[in-house]
Amino acid sequence: MLKNIIIIYIIMSKVLTSKDLTTDIYKKIQSKLIKSDDKPGLAIIQVGDRMDSTTYINLKRKKCDELGIDTFLYIYNETTPVKEIIKNINDLNNYDNIKGILVQLPLPNKYNIEDEYKILNSVLPKKDVDGFHHHNMGKLMLNEIASLNRSYHLPCTAEGCFRLLKYHKIDILGKHIVIVGSSKVIGLPLSLLLLHNGATTTLCNIHTENIKSITKSADILISCCGKPHLIDSSWIKKDSIIIDVGINHTEKGIVGDVKYDDVLSSVKYITPVPGCIGPLTIAILIEHLVNSI
Repeated sequence: MLKNIIIIYIIMSKVLTSKDLTTDIYKKIQSKLIKSDDKPGLAIIQVGDRMDSTTYINLKRKKCDELGIDTFLYIYNETTPVKEIIKNINDLNNYDNIKGILVQLPLPNKYNIEDEYKILNSVLPKKDVDGFHHHNMGKLMLNEIASLNRSYHLPCTAEGCFRLLKYHKIDILGKHIVIVGSSKVIGLPLSLLLLHNGATTTLCNIHTENIKSITKSADILISCCGKPHLIDSSWIKKDSIIIDVGINHTEKGIVGDVKYDDVLSSVKYITPVPGCIGPLTIAILIEHLVNSI
């Protein structure tokens, strides 16, 4: 019995959770909402009917509802012209009660990267609670985030990963942090955020050659590539720290990019999937919204 208890303790001591951090964020949100006469509204733009997008939207709306925040969902089919979507966003930009506007990504394949940029950049930077507007991304690129105020936002998941490391007092100064996945949503902004704070970052993608030789040199490995159980113990060095951002829907449920059970004995810390980065991302999104009032 004692042996089992010790094993469980060792396993639990390796798990990095966001529960306490998320709770702290929501406490501050509630405090600000109570003190403010201004009630923030969140507008959500959904194009198409992807099941995973609908799931994420429902989770965001549910949490907003619990906090007494109004959400407004605008659904478009996959044939809706870009101009029509942008027209609605421009109208929402002018509504005082709408403090935040988010465009649920990814957009359907019909829309190319240029279409996506046009849509994302039609949102006012101060209402861009997802942090994808080129103005907000430019602030991050130029390391002007120290001066960020309620008019600017960082991409939520990237900010969440950074704040999780900081909350758990994990030193990143001079550490080699390897990120698997280079999207503008997570990997790219996260690499910049870590780099600006003293880490040595390596950003990998689907074309990276000899990727395992790179990931095995990582003090901290962050995966956001969207490939279920891609990373196993052969990808990591002993006592490394793993942040698993992957949310992959499989027949067995939601799993991460990392083969959790296979790497657990080798890591110093690891985040669970689901239940860590996902809830933290939603909390930060709502924090951005409430900070806009």
